[in-house]
Amino acid sequence: MDVIVRLVDELGLEKRKIEAAVKLIDEGNTIPFIARYRKEVTGNLDDAELRKLADRLTYLRNLNERIDTVLKSIEEQGKLTDELKAQIENVKTLAELEDLYRPYKPKKKTRGSIAKEKGLEPLAKIILEEDTSVNLEEEAKKYINEEKKVLSVDDAINGAKDIVCEVISDDPDIRKYIKDLINKHGSISSKEIKKDERDTYKNYADYQEAISSIKPHRYLALNRGENEKCLKVSLVYDEEAIVIYIKKKYNKKKEFNEIYSEIIADALKRLILPSVENEIRNDLFDSASEKSFEVFKKNLKSLLMYPPLKGKDILGFDPGFRTGCKYALIDKMGNPNRNVIGVSHITANSASEVELAKKKLLPVLKENHIDYIALGNGTASRESEAVLSSMIKENNLPIKIFIVNESGASVYSASKLGEEEFPDLPVEKRSAISLARRLMDPLSELVKIDPKAIGVGQYQHDLDQKRLGEVLEGVVEDCVNTVGVNLNTASVSLLKYVSGINKTIAQNIYNYREKNGEFKNREELRNVPKLGDKAFEQCAGFLRIVDGNEPLDNTGVHPESYKYAKEIIKETQIDLKNDDEDTLNLKLSLFKLDKFAYKNEVGELTLKDIIEELKKPGRDIRDDVKIVELDNNVKSIEDLKVGMILTGTVRNLADFGAFVDINVHQDGLVHISEISNKYIRHPSEVLSINDIVKVKVISVDTVTKRIGLSIKQAK
Repeated sequence: MDVIVRLVDELGLEKRKIEAAVKLIDEGNTIPFIARYRKEVTGNLDDAELRKLADRLTYLRNLNERIDTVLKSIEEQGKLTDELKAQIENVKTLAELEDLYRPYKPKKKTRGSIAKEKGLEPLAKIILEEDTSVNLEEEAKKYINEEKKVLSVDDAINGAKDIVCEVISDDPDIRKYIKDLINKHGSISSKEIKKDERDTYKNYADYQEAISSIKPHRYLALNRGENEKCLKVSLVYDEEAIVIYIKKKYNKKKEFNEIYSEIIADALKRLILPSVENEIRNDLFDSASEKSFEVFKKNLKSLLMYPPLKGKDILGFDPGFRTGCKYALIDKMGNPNRNVIGVSHITANSASEVELAKKKLLPVLKENHIDYIALGNGTASRESEAVLSSMIKENNLPIKIFIVNESGASVYSASKLGEEEFPDLPVEKRSAISLARRLMDPLSELVKIDPKAIGVGQYQHDLDQKRLGEVLEGVVEDCVNTVGVNLNTASVSLLKYVSGINKTIAQNIYNYREKNGEFKNREELRNVPKLGDKAFEQCAGFLRIVDGNEPLDNTGVHPESYKYAKEIIKETQIDLKNDDEDTLNLKLSLFKLDKFAYKNEVGELTLKDIIEELKKPGRDIRDDVKIVELDNNVKSIEDLKVGMILTGTVRNLADFGAFVDINVHQDGLVHISEISNKYIRHPSEVLSINDIVKVKVISVDTVTKRIGLSIKQAK
């Protein structure tokens, strides 16, 4: 199989682009580096196209290796024909390859292989060829052998039937026919075995849907219900059609009808259908998983790329009832103020306790410069928000409250990394610092948490965790490199996602910075242990130095292009340190890009990127933060009434709808049909994580804790 030809066919990209990208990948270049700094070489393939290409490249190369192994195995058996070789070399999937290999694959002991050891193959051949020139029972007598444990005519014929049964079972044409039949015309059904506490699977208690049309999230729901022993799931299809197909192929002469009926029934029940059904279920799961990966990728990207609140003093506030609310103040650089870390009982049971807690907390709010309170959205969030809002209003304080998603905060707080960062603080106070940092710079803080713990996917715990990890690592890597990283403030957790930098090099950069002080320029990176020329090439353009001795180091211009950038600066007479953005834009708008490209033999795509970087040195590409205003009359699900119009924050998107946090401890679901007045295929077409939306309450179930919301009815 020619991998390049297959990639061209599958991806619909030009051959030269694919060849160039494959060469760059094989040379050890990262996807972010290729996407950003090798646009001319690949014809401007973006990171999404490159990741898909890289995934398929790995799959097809593994397929090629398996093809070679299979061909060698069959050839060693002396059974490789030209026709079979051509079939194997043209397979599209590993499953298709394994079906072709099945008849030749070395098997453990089976009923058929035991029958062959007893010498019953000639008898099986009579059945396969429907040879009526001999009397089967008379012929079977010849095979009676006490030593081989063939004690009767029935023993001999049953052994022959076992051999024929396996021949039919291993026939790739039959397996393909059955798969096609079930996939095109079959359906999947479920019956309820037991209810869980929340009656999660009530929609699937008596359910049936065509396999060809089932949505990924519905299949994953069935799969989970089955795993939790709440549902019995089965495939429904026309078994009679399968029997007719097999008989047409193996019982053409209509001889040994009764024997063939028994053989086919046994082959289907014992060998073929369990295996094929399992493959179809696996295919459905893999397909649904890939869709879920895509949902998770989009959601995670939206979350990581959420705008930062840099240059602000933020009080992280982790709400709670029993042990009180933990708070911690961080400065504009994200460092905790050790004098402003504590516990407040503003959510106590008695009014007197609350008043006492307010008196103790008020000096914290008054005496420290606090721009924002990053309030966690967990237990006691609503109650905390109501008290904090009243304190801010009563004392005319210039503080704004921002509700921050707590998902994964406890994971970080209890992690080894959390302990290393704040060894002297208890877990709950680390959580308050983390919440504040999440508001200051979501990307920098969230990279410390396993992406799977952030909670922005669908059925993520049911998916292949290794594959999910790989997919999400790619998203984090793309986000980190798209935004760029401040070399002098970045944590090891953030640095390890930079193109070309692994955990060891990230730690070495951190250690070098601690020992030698801030980096003055990118070239100084070459002094970091184990950061060689290749790593420098891959990482340099993504690392920023804000107040170094080379202004270009605070841009996304790669050092390999500094000579072009400096020529442009000279030609346009811009001053990166002193010119404002409007001045830079005006001067650079007069630059003759095509003329410069021709004269200097440099690609126009590279020049366009350089110009864009020179227009906005040091500027963050992320948008401005939006603050959600809450209705303090609604503090719990019991306060909700159908018809209410509330403001909420989109916390998660799934195939079937959006989960919106209206701060009542339980996210409400906006079904996809309630998102927009126009038809949409997926919620991500019109919504993103952390979007602030107006919603109307359309249903409330306090028993199952289910809240139905509508965006389109709130407009």
